[in-house]
Amino acid sequence: MTFERFLALVDNHPRCNMLYDPSHLHLQQMDYLTYIDIYHARIKAFHVKDAEFRRNGRNGVYGGYQPWQQRAGRFRSPGDGQIDFKGVFSKLTEYDFAGWAVLEWECCLKDSETGAREGSEFIRRHIIPVAGRAFDDFAAGGRE
Repeated sequence: MTFERFLALVDNHPRCNMLYDPSHLHLQQMDYLTYIDIYHARIKAFHVKDAEFRRNGRNGVYGGYQPWQQRAGRFRSPGDGQIDFKGVFSKLTEYDFAGWAVLEWECCLKDSETGAREGSEFIRRHIIPVAGRAFDDFAAGGRE
């Protein structure tokens, strides 16, 4: 609702857009895939950043002043957390997303050089090349 309130304050200005970050939505226990369905027209870039929430009965999402490794909610390298990136990339592709997939590396366990190397390959593996035609176009009677 915060984004909708902000949109109202700027009279739904067409340049009011967002950088989508599923890791922060996940740590807030929000449905980050449905978020794409709701706000896809306003998403112009997104962070490829993973996160995990490990319930433990002692602390909440950010864990107060605990070291990052001990927090219930913590950021991880892409593919090491709980974000469904196949779902994220698929939904954005369904909505003809033409923006940037930006690696925002932040991990409480892995070193940054490894994370950067793995992160760029992770993004490359998840980008979905869009087909120029449907698999059943042949049924229309054209030549193949």
